[in-house]
Amino acid sequence: MSQIQNNLWAAPRLSMRWWPVFQRNWLVWKKLAIPSLVGNIAEPLMWLVAFGYGLGSLVGQIELGGEKVPYILFLASGSICMSAMNAATFEALYSAFSRMHVQKTWDGIMNAPVRLDDVVLAEMLWAAFKSLFTVTAILGVMLALGISHSWKLLVAWPVLLGVGITFSCMALIFNALAKGYDFFTYYFTLFLTPMMFLSGIFFPRDQLPPIVRAIADWLPLSAAVELVRPLFMDRWPEHALRHGLVLVVFSVASFWVALALTRKRFRS
Repeated sequence: MSQIQNNLWAAPRLSMRWWPVFQRNWLVWKKLAIPSLVGNIAEPLMWLVAFGYGLGSLVGQIELGGEKVPYILFLASGSICMSAMNAATFEALYSAFSRMHVQKTWDGIMNAPVRLDDVVLAEMLWAAFKSLFTVTAILGVMLALGISHSWKLLVAWPVLLGVGITFSCMALIFNALAKGYDFFTYYFTLFLTPMMFLSGIFFPRDQLPPIVRAIADWLPLSAAVELVRPLFMDRWPEHALRHGLVLVVFSVASFWVALALTRKRFRS
């Protein structure tokens, strides 16, 4: 444990030694890739079909920015951000906790010349990669259904990677604090679920009370939706720099906090 810094809040000491840890996770995951992929894309696709085609047939079109768009398009452009959030969160919580606490994989890795900072970075990037893999599959289904054919969706791909990075960093904070799997229920119930309903995935945020909307405007999921939804509509997002900075600030701050808490956990 000598590799763990004395100053918990010191700047991250990162190197390319995160790459073998990432590769290790990739090699293990390849054995379960198909069941994992099916599990990750089944739920968001059920949401899309049930609400998009079911509720969408009743709602029809909704007005968004002075333009009427089909509800299925509105829902799809928001739900893919939600899918990136959920996929990254599950990996950075349940899978990372298993490797850190249950299986003691992190302890074994740090017997080699690999710092804890590199392990945390590898786990964050691995969770983000898995979220990107998931949303790529979902995006392919959406294209096959003809929901959108805009070439601007190519830009949505790196944006969704950024969404995965943001939420994997945030989830690693709770991974460092958790004593068991049950602890993660608080994160989902008290933070992620309310954010899903406040971020304009299922209905426009214009419908929210002013004070609630003022708070929702600065949520990371709202920023992700504001960046991705216009691309589905073949438009460039407005205030892209502001929304991008929201994701960057949440990512950097969350990673720093997660790293400090993880250092504290491994020192105790």
